[in-house]
Amino acid sequence: MTIRFSRPRAALLAAILSISAASAPPPVTAPPLTYADLADLADAADLVVHVQVAKQIALPPERATNVPRGFTRLYMEARTKALLAGSAPLGGSVRYLVDVPVDPKGKPAKLKKREFLLFARPVPGRPSELQLIGPTAQIAYDPALAARLRPILGELAAADAAPTITGVRDALAVPGTLVGESETQIFLGTASGDPVSLTVVRRPGIDPAWGVSYSEIVDQAARPPAPGTLAWYRLACFLPGQLPRGANLSQDPASRGRAAADYAFVLQQLGPCPRTLVRQ
Repeated sequence: MTIRFSRPRAALLAAILSISAASAPPPVTAPPLTYADLADLADAADLVVHVQVAKQIALPPERATNVPRGFTRLYMEARTKALLAGSAPLGGSVRYLVDVPVDPKGKPAKLKKREFLLFARPVPGRPSELQLIGPTAQIAYDPALAARLRPILGELAAADAAPTITGVRDALAVPGTLVGESETQIFLGTASGDPVSLTVVRRPGIDPAWGVSYSEIVDQAARPPAPGTLAWYRLACFLPGQLPRGANLSQDPASRGRAAADYAFVLQQLGPCPRTLVRQ
């Protein structure tokens, strides 16, 4: 049986439906990945692989321990489309495990034929198997995202890549010959032992100048790193929030205060290090 509405009732129903659609909350979308998100993943991974999923199998609970609530663990088989970083031998297909969210019925999304970027480590003696570096190491592939990632991978692989910062070793502020003139040198610790230092120079009547140097000799002509580069990431994302008291070697209170202020100035110039993912 077909139900027909009069024109006034039909118009009212259409208006109600229109208002309901307009008031419905917009779909929730994940925020775009930041430079730090991509650098965190790339820096922790031995391999970055572009794959297309061929098969997924949900593992039974007894074979999948420590899976977060609302997730299920999948065994994945995927076709290798490209190796973006790393030198481990890979075949035409790879296998790995990944935890993915489930819907209200407890079912995971169907991922067959979807493409992903995997940030992973090779499994020794098993060239076709990968181990993801963390729970967010399977990222939906997007050409624009891959284009943003490639320069980061190139910087990480460079022979002169900015080293990983582990902390602040020493800081010393020295007054100049003129009133208001000073120079602060801040020496950083690195995972590799390579030298990294920051210099802040203040002169009367001009804005303070600062820069980063990667040699044993402190370079007064050093410049700040460009935002969105590996050198910027190493500093902005890993320097402590304030100058450690034990690292401040200045003797008098004025010089100690200047060293702390100049360190805070460097942090302010670097700006924040936004992340949308938990660091791996």
